Amino acid sequence: MIAQIAPFAFALIMVGIVLEMLRRKTLREKYAVLWLVVGTGSLILGGFPRLLEASSEVLGVEVPSNLLFAIGLVFLVGVCLHLSWELSLVEDETRVLAEEVALLRAAVEDLQSSNGTTVVRDGREGGNPQP
Repeated sequence: MIAQIAPFAFALIMVGIVLEMLRRKTLREKYAVLWLVVGTGSLILGGFPRLLEASSEVLGVEVPSNLLFAIGLVFLVGVCLHLSWELSLVEDETRVLAEEVALLRAAVEDLQSSNGTTVVRDGREGGNPQP
């Protein structure tokens, strides 16, 4: 009996955590949808364990848990691929922002040098000693 309740309870707790993180805005919606789909699938499999056995028979998998592990592995590879893509986008944006900051800094230094003021790297002008 506990072996049937535990997966369902775990999936229910997972969905609750995702909803709470979404409510607190600590998890973006596009990721919440993904985790809610996983949680809903876990709730369905936890509520109807024979569904996994029937699916494994249809797909020709000998052991139903192997099908579950294969699905999990494909899911994790997909998550890694998506996160790598997101990281590439962030690296490109960071490079562009760093270039823009360097151009703006050079323009400010040119303006200040034409006015006769000096620039200290911490953002203060005039070269006064710091307290």
